[in-house]
Amino acid sequence: MAPAAVIVVPVDKNWEFKQLDKEDAEFLPVSQFPTNVHLDLIHHKIIPDPFIGKNELDVQWVGEAQWVYKTTFKGQPVPEGAKAVLAFDGLDTFATVKVNGTTILETDNMFTPERVEVTGLLKEENELVISFDSAYLRGWKLVEKYPEHKWGVWNGDNSRLAVRKAQYHWGWDWGPALLTCGPWRPINLEIYETRLADLSFDSTISENLKSAGIKATAEVEGPGGKVKFELSLDGEQVASQTADANGSGSVTVSFHLDNPSLWYPFRYGEQPLYTLTATILSGDDEISSISKRIGLRRAELVQQPLLDQPGTSFFFRVNNIPIYCGGSDWIPADNFIPRITAQKYYEWISLIRDGNQFMVRVWGGGIYEEQAFYDACDELGVLVWQDFMFGCGNYPAWPELRKSIDREARENVKLLRHHPSIVIWAGNNEDYQYQESAGLTYDFENKDAESWLQTDFPARYIYEKILSDACAELIPGTFYHPGSPWGAGRDTHDATVGDIHQWNVWHGTQEKWQDFDKLSGRFVSEFGMQAFPDVKTIDAYLPLGKDDPDRYPQSSTVDFHNKADGHERRIALYLVENMRYAPDPLEQFVYSTQLMQAECLASAYRLWKRQWKGPGREYNAGALVWQINDCWPVTSWSIVDFYLRPKHAFYTVKREMAPVSAGITRKIHKHPRDKYTRVYIDTETKIEVWGSNLTLEDLTVDVVLKAWDVTTGELTLEKKIAEGLVLPENRSTEVGALDVPVGEKGKGEENKIVVTAYIVQNGKQIARYVNWPEPLKYVHLQKPKELKVVLNDDATVVDISAEVPVKGVALECEDDAVKFDDNLVDIVPGEVVSIAVKGATKETKISTRYLGMI
Repeated sequence: MAPAAVIVVPVDKNWEFKQLDKEDAEFLPVSQFPTNVHLDLIHHKIIPDPFIGKNELDVQWVGEAQWVYKTTFKGQPVPEGAKAVLAFDGLDTFATVKVNGTTILETDNMFTPERVEVTGLLKEENELVISFDSAYLRGWKLVEKYPEHKWGVWNGDNSRLAVRKAQYHWGWDWGPALLTCGPWRPINLEIYETRLADLSFDSTISENLKSAGIKATAEVEGPGGKVKFELSLDGEQVASQTADANGSGSVTVSFHLDNPSLWYPFRYGEQPLYTLTATILSGDDEISSISKRIGLRRAELVQQPLLDQPGTSFFFRVNNIPIYCGGSDWIPADNFIPRITAQKYYEWISLIRDGNQFMVRVWGGGIYEEQAFYDACDELGVLVWQDFMFGCGNYPAWPELRKSIDREARENVKLLRHHPSIVIWAGNNEDYQYQESAGLTYDFENKDAESWLQTDFPARYIYEKILSDACAELIPGTFYHPGSPWGAGRDTHDATVGDIHQWNVWHGTQEKWQDFDKLSGRFVSEFGMQAFPDVKTIDAYLPLGKDDPDRYPQSSTVDFHNKADGHERRIALYLVENMRYAPDPLEQFVYSTQLMQAECLASAYRLWKRQWKGPGREYNAGALVWQINDCWPVTSWSIVDFYLRPKHAFYTVKREMAPVSAGITRKIHKHPRDKYTRVYIDTETKIEVWGSNLTLEDLTVDVVLKAWDVTTGELTLEKKIAEGLVLPENRSTEVGALDVPVGEKGKGEENKIVVTAYIVQNGKQIARYVNWPEPLKYVHLQKPKELKVVLNDDATVVDISAEVPVKGVALECEDDAVKFDDNLVDIVPGEVVSIAVKGATKETKISTRYLGMI
């Protein structure tokens, strides 16, 4: 008798929950499914929203309590020879699962899906009960159980290192401590005799990109049969093959494609996604089927000697195109993951793409993200750097934990390996830096993996053995990097190899952001600057909104919504170093912090991208800003806040990562007339000008400089400094250097001159950059007599102009439906800056804010 088709029944109805360690607790219906305990408690108003005010403090008891979830579901007929399996995609974290009173599963890893056969336990009506213990308390018991381990962390506490759960749940320097539990991913009942357990593929793209070889493998559980493989594109079948399973458990076929449709990062090509389908056949009947959308691309991480600098490159090449990976780091978009919808993921990734960010790094203290996240990256052409889930600590490695981590790694690699957007896996976030900071043992030359377990840094075995082996076996075509930052086993601050995290602006030595060119690396995978979120976001977390007595920048509640140690001193330091500002009104202070962040991050992208010099001179090949997003409403390093409201840095980064951009920096050169003199020193201030062309064609352009006296608006220079200049493809090119054009006023007036560079192609301006004297606090900014802001007749464009140079003009609108394509623009006399706008009408009220306004 032929096996029946696989039956999959979601177990997602009639769920209830209660506190397990409270005698008088009653079961209540859940708010949604999948779910977690905080969402359900908020729904029933048992706890206040932890994101409001200081409510986080009032809900800490939740993470130290025990909770139970239960439901009932109908049994399904199980044909002879078939089995019934309960599939749990994710249980958070220490769970005991019972079916009809019988314990079927105990879990201790939030990240690992589980499958349990329940054939002999099912009845017509079935009860499923899942009890959750406190991950926090269990973690501390494990810490006590292994006193010989040298426990230590940055962020959270030591208990998190012992628990395979999202580490940010313990709190981080940008997020609250909210220790969740619950069935956080779907649960299904499956009935089958034979099923497809997995579908994977390896692809090989020829160097000339003219052909592709695809080896597809289906894992078969149960009696074998025929497996049909189909490959289609846009609904049209392009290849098909059928093979016998022969009881081996796996079936592999190969396809060859001529002139394949290749997947590219956005701006460099299209994102075609083939559909690969495997189906078990019994005669003409389909028993089980899996489909995955896949992209064909040739992706490499190139680490090779540079022409005239020490060390090696670290750049990504996709379909033979070197990609300058400007982008950002990603944390979970909510503390309560089950409520993040597929639409919300798509909006986030769309925002990343709209911001000209080619890469997003999934940070190692969160989760292996939902499929919807990677689906959006695949569809929109955003590259993904994927960390394994370890961060900022010295992780233990006792035998049972190693087995759990091995399963976790393999299951999650299998779940994600079909996504073309993922081009690198990294073992951890900053654990090698923690090793260096704590003085833990690390001898890169020692390759005896078993001996690593005997040192005080046993986690090396996780990163360089367990995870490395899993990737080598399951995704041999994707680069594995032991950690981030990491480079050839050297000090993690070595800027000549691998990637670095550059935190000497904000943290560390607290350098000036104007010196980012001296703080470069081959690939900077973290750097950042804090800024307050949108005022509307602050009003949303203040208990009384606009009427709250704590509605001022240094208030207790506003400080509570910044988790970074020393944030008050650091924000004040970088503000007072760079600009005049006042704490009142709140709106202007928020603007000042966002201007500060915007200037800082733009400086980094501009100066580092200048070092992307072409083949053999990829001195810097990427900059990922910490961070793109928030997990709650907070002041942090994010450039878009929790409610998807962009901060002004989002726009300055977008401009710096445009296809073509201009750059200017000022360099002061001092020439003493005598080697001992402090008096007789000749000083000159030079401006250096360059152009960055990230397109794939050489551009013939003119470069025009204009300069104005900021105090009078007088034009002091208008000069074409390059005519018919070729900006070669995919690199930055130096244009020239000259004295700051001070006009008739002569030397000593350089700090009054604003210089603008224009790149012009065929008479059309394609790039513009305005360079100001710094620090801005020394500049005698003038209030324009007339700052014109004109919305056109069909409410799609805003035109801005002024008669004097104006720094950082920000457009503001109370209506969140109104979206500006650009913002925080510098205005100079004699030109109009036009900004596209969506969602506006002729009645829309648009206000402005700028530096020096108050």
